[in-house]
Amino acid sequence: MDYLTLTIGKVKTIALIAHDQKKHELIQWCDEHKEILKGHFLCGTGTTARMITEATGLPVKGYNSGPLGGDQQIGAKIVEGRVDLVIFFSDPLTAQPHDPDVKALLRIAQVYDIPIANNKASADFIITSPYMEGEYQHQVINFQQNIAERAKSL
Repeated sequence: MDYLTLTIGKVKTIALIAHDQKKHELIQWCDEHKEILKGHFLCGTGTTARMITEATGLPVKGYNSGPLGGDQQIGAKIVEGRVDLVIFFSDPLTAQPHDPDVKALLRIAQVYDIPIANNKASADFIITSPYMEGEYQHQVINFQQNIAERAKSL
C-alpha cells in the first residue's frame, strides 16, 4: 500500500476535549502549559472550549459539545488535514452516551497518524516533545490510490 508524506507545521492546531469528570483536570493542564499552547491554534468541543477560555484566557475555537456532534466535527477536521494533535482527557470509569462518536474520533486520528493524548501523563509527554517546536513529517495511506484499487476489484 502506498503512503503520502504529510507535514504537521510548526504552529499546530490542537483539539482539546474532555469528558465532564475530566474538564477541570484539562483546564488545569492547559493553564500549566499556557506558554506553549498560546503559540498554537486551539479548538475544542463546546463546553470544554468555553471553560478553558474563561479559566485561562487562551482563545479556543468551540465546536458543538461531544454528544451533539462535536467529536465528529473534530474528526472531520482531522480528515481535512486541519487538526494536528488531539488532547482528549477521557473518563474511563463513566459510561458515555456518545461513546460511538468518541471511538470514531479516536479511530480517525489513528488512521491519519495524528498524535493523541488521552490523559495528563501522555499530554505532558507530547506537549514537551521537541516535535512541538518544529515541523513533523508523517505518513498516511494514499486514500485516492486505495479507493481506485478497491473500485477495480469490485
